[in-house]
Amino acid sequence: MILNLRSLLLSLGNLLVVILLLAPESTFGQKMQAVKVEVRQVNGNYQLFRGGAPYYIKGAGGHTRMDRTKAAGGNSVRTWSPDNAKSILDEAHSHGLTVMMGLWMGVERQGFDYNDEWAVQDQLKYFTKVVRELKDHPALLLWGIGNECDLFYTNYNVWDATNDIAAMIHREDPNHPTCAVTAGIDVAEVQMIMERAPEIDILGINTYGDLEALSRNVRRFGWKKSYIVTEWGPNGHWEVAKTSFGTPIEQTSSEKSQSYLSRYQNCIYNDQEKCIGSYVFHWGNKQETTPTWYGVFLASGEETEAIDIMEFVWSGKYPDNRSPQLKSFEVEGIPYPKHVEVKGGNVVEAKVEIHDPEGDAIQYVWEVLPESTDIKSGGDKEEKPEPVKGLFIKNKDGILTFKAPRRKGPYRLFIYAYDGNGHAATANFPFLVN
Repeated sequence: MILNLRSLLLSLGNLLVVILLLAPESTFGQKMQAVKVEVRQVNGNYQLFRGGAPYYIKGAGGHTRMDRTKAAGGNSVRTWSPDNAKSILDEAHSHGLTVMMGLWMGVERQGFDYNDEWAVQDQLKYFTKVVRELKDHPALLLWGIGNECDLFYTNYNVWDATNDIAAMIHREDPNHPTCAVTAGIDVAEVQMIMERAPEIDILGINTYGDLEALSRNVRRFGWKKSYIVTEWGPNGHWEVAKTSFGTPIEQTSSEKSQSYLSRYQNCIYNDQEKCIGSYVFHWGNKQETTPTWYGVFLASGEETEAIDIMEFVWSGKYPDNRSPQLKSFEVEGIPYPKHVEVKGGNVVEAKVEIHDPEGDAIQYVWEVLPESTDIKSGGDKEEKPEPVKGLFIKNKDGILTFKAPRRKGPYRLFIYAYDGNGHAATANFPFLVN
């Protein structure tokens, strides 16, 4: 009797394995299940709700290092296109994060023509396929329609196409809101979107130095719904002072960190009436004017002081080991943020003062780059200039002596100060060889 019972149980177990392998995922509750996301007004304030609970976006602009996003207290990541969307959604879900899924619309500055009805319809058909494939993923938070299609544009038909995409999403996916992403904000644009793209639920605004006026301008320009700050960070390269030879002066990593702190606390989180969250830029590394201007990580993976700040504002605490802080930087006795002019081949001295909160030993790495000439718009891909080799004479304890390049033109001297624990401080000093 016992032997027969064992045989029966074994047979039933084998049968169950076969059923599990052959049955559709939904048979055992494993099918992807969408989480309802919506914007509501509560006591006059706009709030995002996810799964019935309030959800304030603490977002990272970029999908690298999601483990760090989660550890820092973030809850969402942003993409600009649906490339590799399923793997990104799956990884985000594994970390308990959500995704603002980007639908990259063609942009006029790259040759897309919104008078071309066939091209516009093909774009809509493609996005319809994407929405149908991704709409039930539990990590999906909302749809980001386009990115800065208004940058250097002249054809207002883009807003009709934006509205058609948003209307399609509302038909196909009733569980996730639509968001149009613009380069800054102005009154004409707000009126255009309200009139020609009423299917947009949320306005996404990319802004940097103008962030301090954003909440006032949103109201002054007449936007009636909620908004997300979909990109923000240090002063943009178009917003800063320039040298006498036309080079924009980049903030040091420590100056940037203070911008992140002030702008989050005073400009983003302070607007509880209309702002439902933000995505800090850039949660990764990229060449844009310089290789350090926007990324909160270095190309080699080290964290900068901006991540310390984001962990503080997201979670209320700083990391156990913090990034080095840059206290001063000078070349030929001239302090940053000024600039110098030198003769080709002359010996030049640079000094940097770094403080590490934990007293970690600092490694000083220097690099000379010619000023980039591959300057694009709207975050389009740029190539980093090749470093100039063979210049350095002595590098010790934050003091560098080097020979100026012999070729005339503008350059930058970069300092990377590493603490040996995955963190770094950065700055660059523009100089002209004449």
